[in-house]
Amino acid sequence: MAVKLNRKAFDKAKRLVNSGKVVHDERDAWSEHQASAKKENEFIRQNGYDEYARWHLGFDDSEDEHTKARYKFPYGDFSDVHRCGVISAESRAGQYKHLEVQQAAAQLRELIDETKQQV
Repeated sequence: MAVKLNRKAFDKAKRLVNSGKVVHDERDAWSEHQASAKKENEFIRQNGYDEYARWHLGFDDSEDEHTKARYKFPYGDFSDVHRCGVISAESRAGQYKHLEVQQAAAQLRELIDETKQQV
């Protein structure tokens, strides 16, 4: 498995945070806030895999582009960036030694925390 940073997703996440589309939730809320498989399937049906990919900080280039298995480390709910999702991505990427994804998630978390201080 070769997981790489999805730069388009990282850029999208930064734009969303900078425009206020962020939920400042706590670390353990991701299990409740992440999209269900049903919601993911509906999103893909309406928007396609290219847009689905932009909600994941990593991708596995050994998987087919038109499968959910290709896309790793979701960071939001298809509307907002969730701090808890970013923290989860950072932690899991570090656990599996996907350092580029881990570093991007850490940068994103810092950006989220900065925006909360500005509020």
